[in-house]
Amino acid sequence: MHKKQFIQSLGQIVSGKNILTSKEELHPYECDGLSAYRKLPWLVVLPETIEQIQQIVKLCNKNSIPLIARGAGTGLSGGALPQDNALVLSLAKLNKILNVDPANRSARVQPGVRNLAISEAAKQFGLYYAPDPSSQIACSIGGNVAENAGGVHCLKYGLTVNNLLEIKIITIEGELVILGSQSLDSAGYDLPALITGSEGLLGIIVEISVKLLPIPEKAQVLLAAFDSVIDAGKTVGEIIANGIIPAGLEMMDKLAISAAEDFAHAGYPKDAAAILLCELDGTKEEVEQNIFDVKQIVQNNNAKHIRISQDESERSLIWQGRKSAFPAVGRLSPDYYCMDGTIPKRCLPDILDAINKLSQEYNLPVANVFHAGDGNLHPLILYDANIKGELQRTEEFGAKILELCVAMGGTITGEHGVGIEKIDQMCVQFQSLELSQFHAIKTAFDKDNLLNPGKAVPTLHRCAELGAMHVHNGELPHPELDRF
Repeated sequence: MHKKQFIQSLGQIVSGKNILTSKEELHPYECDGLSAYRKLPWLVVLPETIEQIQQIVKLCNKNSIPLIARGAGTGLSGGALPQDNALVLSLAKLNKILNVDPANRSARVQPGVRNLAISEAAKQFGLYYAPDPSSQIACSIGGNVAENAGGVHCLKYGLTVNNLLEIKIITIEGELVILGSQSLDSAGYDLPALITGSEGLLGIIVEISVKLLPIPEKAQVLLAAFDSVIDAGKTVGEIIANGIIPAGLEMMDKLAISAAEDFAHAGYPKDAAAILLCELDGTKEEVEQNIFDVKQIVQNNNAKHIRISQDESERSLIWQGRKSAFPAVGRLSPDYYCMDGTIPKRCLPDILDAINKLSQEYNLPVANVFHAGDGNLHPLILYDANIKGELQRTEEFGAKILELCVAMGGTITGEHGVGIEKIDQMCVQFQSLELSQFHAIKTAFDKDNLLNPGKAVPTLHRCAELGAMHVHNGELPHPELDRF
């Protein structure tokens, strides 16, 4: 079917204003948060109902038109990057909170609902939604499910996958399928967990039921400043080893501290080499005891400055600095490249040392912002895309960080997904038999490879061309590790 005929067929499903065809209309959809890669979409359509989505998917399937589901566009791995002759399906207009059920501690929402809006709607019942990505003011819950997003509080309360009850998806055949249930558990395979983090490769997410938690009686955050990133890294492991599970445990290095403080004015000590933000929540007695214990631990690890929030406004201000870190770092350089790898917590000092040495080798500054408590790294590599070859050097630098994560027994992504950004590193982490199984699952859901093709799972041919060496759970040596 020619493009003109396809647009006419779309016009029988949705109104003309919801079909975007001109360059001016398409430009906002040319990339997601990974702005280093851009491509003008072939077409963009904005359905308003599940029924419209079903008809659009059936039309695409019938005419072998690839389909890329898009949320708020805040993703950082290129998961919503347009492709040739593919329809971009924006879910932005499905943005209603359908129900908040305080008795069941759950909410039923459409995929275009903002993450923060769920907690805002649940607050009147003394409840909130725990996963809180730094982009929660803008990112949509459908995208959170597609990428299995985390956030500051995932250490204690889990990632998106741990906070879901039920997901409704549209299959490539246009069928509406309900996975999971409104109860705590459901029979059969855990298909909601399979869909969560599947990056739009298996179905179109059209409705989500999430778990809500009671707002804690008390929450305080302890800020500890260190003269050494190594001391800060060791402190993380000791806090966890002492049986304390903070609601959030974040780490920032000197460059990130300075940028965040200049941007948010949160009272961060700019002369520190690193800071830890450790939030404790629960009952009043529990928080007081944990604050006391954590204070002892950070003092024993040479913290030179300790600050404990005294009220909710101070707690919010301290976290505002952390959640502003990504945009704040954007003021330091024309461009930055945000990595997302995960390591065992014991390896935190080692990876920090390795990143620092690679930074010197590539002559590219790095601002480190970590979900330190669960080993999720977010090194921000600063570069200038206007300098010839600098983006390529930055990508090489980032790839080495991810490969080091795998060599240390970690993984190439903690919450941002694979998309196109880390697809080559999938060849490093997984063997051919594992990748074949991923493709088998994809085929079971989407035999003609129409849903977000070319993302997340590399072909075996691609891996063979790369000649990637497979490193699993730190069992095989990595040549880069010998240098550090």
